[in-house]
Amino acid sequence: MRVFAISDLHLDYAANHAWLKQLSLHDYNDDVLILAGDVSDRLALLDDAFGILTRRFATVLFVPGNHDLWTRRERVAHSFEKLDAVRAAADQHGARMDVFRRDGLVIVPLLGWYDYSFGAADDYLKAAWADYRACRWPDYDDPSLTRFFTGKNPTPSTLTLDDAQRIVTFSHFLPRIDLMPERIPEKHRRIYPVLGTTILDTQLRALGSKTHIYGHSHVNRHVTLDGVTYINNAFGYPAESRFTARQLVQVC
Repeated sequence: MRVFAISDLHLDYAANHAWLKQLSLHDYNDDVLILAGDVSDRLALLDDAFGILTRRFATVLFVPGNHDLWTRRERVAHSFEKLDAVRAAADQHGARMDVFRRDGLVIVPLLGWYDYSFGAADDYLKAAWADYRACRWPDYDDPSLTRFFTGKNPTPSTLTLDDAQRIVTFSHFLPRIDLMPERIPEKHRRIYPVLGTTILDTQLRALGSKTHIYGHSHVNRHVTLDGVTYINNAFGYPAESRFTARQLVQVC
């Protein structure tokens, strides 16, 4: 059994969808795929992705990204209802959003959002960031929404880890902002406040994770910080093909 990871498939782009459909039907039948969010904001494409991937992998593990919870192209009242629909699509195909265990390996999904622990949102970001218009979260602001999601994540007190030989965690959102490399131009750093939350790093370390998979930033990385190896393997938009790997990455 091997474990592969990918995120940010963005299947609204035909080229991305075509890549997914050409994945081998035979090469990964005994393997696990970590799918770290942002498949599509369209339920039909999410459903298609789950169907394609569960026919190719023994197990597909998933957490939703922000795009997956947009509401503007679906007949749903709010993003919590969209989350329910996404979960139902995953369940229908056997894609999992729960803890995976096999032969001493434990893989833990971590839900999240952004709470501005990476910086404050300025007027530019509030105007430019699509989530502010494409998601609807009744009675929640972003910090309280982050607490809501991260409050649902497993903890050492709720998850038995006595038999765990290796713990891998994954999220869509970044657990620490220094995962963004120094080369990022200043003008692009304006989106840093909406990249994630430090709560995730606290949680994954409390679980004893030594490998964490994440997505969202579209900046592929494989870096070890303070004893944890962080891996981002975003497929990304077609225009980003010059700096994204656009292939599955084996993580263990």
